[in-house]
Amino acid sequence: MGVSTTARPRRRADAERSIARIVTAAREVLGRDPDASIDDIVKAAGVGRMTLYGHFPNRAALVEAALADALRDGEEVLSAVDLDGDARDALARLIVPSWSLVAESTKLLQAAEGLLPAARIRELHREAAGRVEDLIRRGQRQGVFRTDLPVTWLVNVVHYVLNGAAEETRAGRLSAEEAPGVVAATVRSLLADLP
Repeated sequence: MGVSTTARPRRRADAERSIARIVTAAREVLGRDPDASIDDIVKAAGVGRMTLYGHFPNRAALVEAALADALRDGEEVLSAVDLDGDARDALARLIVPSWSLVAESTKLLQAAEGLLPAARIRELHREAAGRVEDLIRRGQRQGVFRTDLPVTWLVNVVHYVLNGAAEETRAGRLSAEEAPGVVAATVRSLLADLP
């Protein structure tokens, strides 16, 4: 009598669907409230606590999975942006989707900052930061971006401006519609080559 080979793949597919539901729920729930409880996430995912802890041993592992998932989705969006030509124009084109992604994930990032080492958060953001760093270096070679400050600092300045704009919109001092233009103008002036 043969052994059924359908039980193991089905169990794996069920587990993968369960993990996807949990990660999606964590992104949504923590995206609204970085201090949301595991019970809130379990309820949104439609699974039990045992199921969640069967896949994620602790809150930090779950938050890391949610942040990594959000960043993967963001990479799909950002990798489609045309970065050819003048570095200033390319950076301006990158600002709009970057702004949207930062605005969507600010609270999720807050949850991660409370649980994950800063080095791990930087590692998860490596591709996005690398894209901005490459643009800044290209702008320096083109003579349109400043060279008197470290590139890593300039990359972080762009990141800080994006996050500052997200905070301003949450506080009602900046509309979501005007934020990308404000961010682009601020970043352009901060990166401009000195006369």
